[in-house]
This record gives sequence, structure tokens and C-alpha cells, in this order.
Amino acid sequence: MLPKKSFVIVQTGVRELVCRELPIPQIDANSAILRIEACGICGSDYEQYEGLLGAPIPAVPGHEPLGRIAAIGDNAARRWNVDVGDRVAVETMIACHGCSTCLGGQYHLCGQRRIYSYIPLSDEPGLWGAYSQYMFIDGNSIVHKMDPDLPPEIAVMFNPLGAGYRWAVEIPQTKIGDDILIMGPGQRGLASVIAAREAGAKNIIVTGLAADARKLKLAQEFGADYVIDVDNEDPVDRVLEITRGRGVDVVLDVSPYAVKPVSDALLMIRAGGTIVLAGVKGGKAIPNFMSDQVLMKEITIKGAIGVTSSGYTSAIRTIESGRVPIAKMHTHNFKLEEAELAIRTLAREIPGVESIHSCLIPEF
Repeated sequence: MLPKKSFVIVQTGVRELVCRELPIPQIDANSAILRIEACGICGSDYEQYEGLLGAPIPAVPGHEPLGRIAAIGDNAARRWNVDVGDRVAVETMIACHGCSTCLGGQYHLCGQRRIYSYIPLSDEPGLWGAYSQYMFIDGNSIVHKMDPDLPPEIAVMFNPLGAGYRWAVEIPQTKIGDDILIMGPGQRGLASVIAAREAGAKNIIVTGLAADARKLKLAQEFGADYVIDVDNEDPVDRVLEITRGRGVDVVLDVSPYAVKPVSDALLMIRAGGTIVLAGVKGGKAIPNFMSDQVLMKEITIKGAIGVTSSGYTSAIRTIESGRVPIAKMHTHNFKLEEAELAIRTLAREIPGVESIHSCLIPEF
């Protein structure tokens, strides 16, 4: 029996989160209600908290939902092949699945797409984010069944690991024997190390700051062959030394706000190589970006936004297999009412505390 209301966290302004209760709606044949077990916290949560994304306010944040089906319509149950009690991972993007973009295989770029966490309270039923005990699942969502016996804080890593598979492997078409440079050792950078190793990359190189020493060590545990502290070593010189002057086949930039990695990437990529840009720069221009390098070396530059089903599927299989010690990346569980602390901890605003992967665990 569902309760009438859900305890939620609502963003009401820049750096303003408040506790509220919202009604749990009646569902139709095509939708469902999810009882949240965990919601992952990532860099874009901080950007939303800071008001940098232009996201609507007020809204319930949280775009990495893991939970159990609490109620479901008949059509949705048949389409998703799930029922009440099943554990599911919910994809972030809600697409129309009928336009030419969706039908062409790029549903994450749908012109009518909506994204969980970035839908306002004024859009009924309001429960559009996972900073909540319960969340509404739209009929156009995509969900994935997950092993019900996994700890929720491990299972919820389907999202960052899914990004690793899509950004580090699928988009650049990383193959066995390729050299890849991953710029930024946060949770998605570390997930990219796992994905690249699973794909058979030869040399995996990860860059980070001196403050990232713990993360760089973890990158090595996950399979990175080389790590570079860019505060104490020139990354361009070191990458060219490792690759004997050739450069890497793939560069993936997941560093937040830093613009120098983008211009550096042009110097570290081999002729004919691929650069994937997945780190948000806050709208800043890239100084010293030499377009002639792109031309002369025939570099391919691709953007990466979000994850699609193939990436999620690969991530879930890896997590469920148990062959990768992904739990080493998880550092913190927070209560729902500690959402602001969770975000600020990830952003290194809490002295002496470092978070790599963390999540909110609602209490009932």
C-alpha cells in the first residue's frame, strides 16, 4: 500500500534545498511509481545546485534513480517486463521515441526530451527527481532490471559506469590495443578506466591534480597503466614520452571547468585520432585552441552528453558480474535530508573530507 505523500528535497533557488512532502499521484496504464533505494550524486548535481545549468526552479533534483517498482500500469509492466517489487535502474533521459532523431538511434538527443531532475514542480505530478522517497516514472522512460541482492550503493553506480562505457568506448570506438588518455579522475573518469580496460585498451593514461592523489591511485587499481599529476609534471611531454612521440588514439576529457585540457588534447592525440569532450566548462571559451591542428592531423572531435541503453547495459553486466572491485570507488552514503552536505562534500567544500562516489539513501 503506497503512502499518500513522499518526503522530498526541493531546490527552490541557487544553493537552496528545502525538505517538503509531495502527493504521490495515481498512475495510468503507461506509468509507474518507483520506491527509491538510492540516488547517485555527480558533478552535474553540484552544477544544478549552483544554478549553472539553467535548470527550472523549484524542482526535485536527482537523475540517477535506483529503486523498486511500487506501482505500475498494465501497459508499462508489459513494455518494460517488470512488476511490483522488481529492482530497476532508470535512464536519465525521457524521449518521445517517435521522431526521426529517436528512430535514427539517437533518442538521447530527442528534440522533445526531458531529463529527470530538470523538470519543474509545476509539471504534474512534480515527483520528477530521485531526491525523494518515491518518484514518478513516465511512460516514455527506459528502465533496466538489476540484481535485487546487490547493495543499493553499488547497484546505483550503473549511471557513472554507463557513462564510462559510452564516453570512453562507444563514442570513440576504442578497440583492443588502443592507447587512451582520460583527463580527470573523478567517478566518471574512473568508470572510464574500467570500461577502457574491459574493451582491451593497451595503455590507459589518467591525468589529475595533486589533490587527486587518492583517485589517481584508485585509477591504477582499476587498470590505469600510467597516472600523471599535472601540478607537478607536464602532461603533454609525459604522454608523448609514453607513446614515443606518436600520441594516443583516444583522448577523453571529463575534467570539470578546466579549459586547458581541451587545447592540450590537440597536442597529445595522434594523427587521425579521436577526442571526446564530456567535461562541462561552464560556457567558457578555450584559449589557444589551434584549429589548424584539427585540420592537419585530421582529428575527430566529438561531444558526449548522457548515456544510452547500450552503455547502461554494459555497466549493469559489469556490476552484476562482480569481476571489477567497483565498491572501492564508493565513499559515502547520505540520508535524504543530508542532500546539501552530499553535494558540498563532492565539491570539496567540506574541509578534510573527500568524496569519489556517493549517494542518497532514503529512510522510510
